Amino acid sequence: MGGIHFIPIGAMLTYSRMVNIDDVRVRNDLRPGDLGYVIHMHGRVYGAEYNYGVSFEMYVARGLAEFYTQYDPDKDRVWICEHGDRIVGFLLLMHREDNAAQLRYFLLDPEYRGIGLGKRLMNLYMDFLHRCGYKSSYLWTTNEQHAAGSLYKHYGFVLTEEKESTAFGKSLKEQRYDLEETFCADVQASNHCG
Repeated sequence: MGGIHFIPIGAMLTYSRMVNIDDVRVRNDLRPGDLGYVIHMHGRVYGAEYNYGVSFEMYVARGLAEFYTQYDPDKDRVWICEHGDRIVGFLLLMHREDNAAQLRYFLLDPEYRGIGLGKRLMNLYMDFLHRCGYKSSYLWTTNEQHAAGSLYKHYGFVLTEEKESTAFGKSLKEQRYDLEETFCADVQASNHCG
């Protein structure tokens, strides 16, 4: 009982049809095993869907180590989605210089896509971003992430940079999306996170 269960990607092809978004709990506290599982989940999902190599998993591991090392609960946030005792989604906001926030490691288990969970996480991200008074936000993704790109654009992010890359074990284009300062201009500097 308890613990984290690993379920093969293909083993749950129709499971999400039975899951309601209200069945998924979102928490903000990091627990032992969470970061390792999120690294595993990224490697498993992106390896199966996009043929990303172990170098991508290491990229995620380094980024999560950086996040945890500089974690400030007043500026940073994780959103961990759970169904039962299983992590099915993840997103984090990481503070950066010049009052900027970086959106990182947004991932949903394939069987939990299409139920509104991605929009729920983006709404939570945007609410925290505004509450904290961040001046801007940005993220990096790849040209292969079409659904993610559409979601980011829906929330006001704009594609600002593209560069060729082989960092994830294959050729692709890394893309940077920015949420412009004008979009965040209505946020009062006196707002406080929490």
